[in-house]
Amino acid sequence: MGEKILIYHLRDVVKTRETEGAAFRLRVPSLQIALGEKIALIGESGCGKSTLLDMLAMILQPTEVGSFRFRPERGGAPMDISELWARRKYNRLGDLRKECIGYVMQTGGLLPYMNVRENMSLSRRLLGMPSDGTVEALARHLGIERHLNKLPGLLSAGERQRVAIGRALAHRPSIVIADEPTASLDPIAAERIMSLFIELVEELNITVIIASHAWRHIERLGLRRLSHQSQRLKDGTTESIVTG
Repeated sequence: MGEKILIYHLRDVVKTRETEGAAFRLRVPSLQIALGEKIALIGESGCGKSTLLDMLAMILQPTEVGSFRFRPERGGAPMDISELWARRKYNRLGDLRKECIGYVMQTGGLLPYMNVRENMSLSRRLLGMPSDGTVEALARHLGIERHLNKLPGLLSAGERQRVAIGRALAHRPSIVIADEPTASLDPIAAERIMSLFIELVEELNITVIIASHAWRHIERLGLRRLSHQSQRLKDGTTESIVTG
């Protein structure tokens, strides 16, 4: 075994939110995720899973940060993401997201006016990557090759989610983040697509972080589960604590 390369190293990261008079706080005392790891964050709706994923994707800025280091490539130096936020380097954060991260949303988030090939090619096109058969190979692997010229509205929910997975992987990012990627599917389709997803990220050696409310059907896929607990504080704030 070689040296473990940390892709994320968070310490004392906090995000506080208040909506309709109800306060919520997500606290991450310590979180370390290594390059190539498969991570699961399990919990019910409203427990802060999406908040953590959005912070890891550098979409959402924490309220407080002790340390937030990010090293997407083996051999690269860790980047201080908290400093980029503090200095309002939003373009740099946007570039890191575009280059290093693939995101699979709960509902797929496909663009309805683009066909499957165009949706899957979007991240590659934005990065100026060539049309080299990567999208077609992914489509074959995902069982959606015959749908490449169709619009998303003509596909089933499961097929759309396969397209969303393909789009997230097409530019070969260092990390893929998936927020309840099979929540809208029936249990059999969900298990099949999750297995396919994990098989693909392993083949491509991509770090994957999945949020889900269902531990049973992803436990057997060998994901490391983050520690998660929620509590109600005396002032009425709901606090979720994630470590791992």
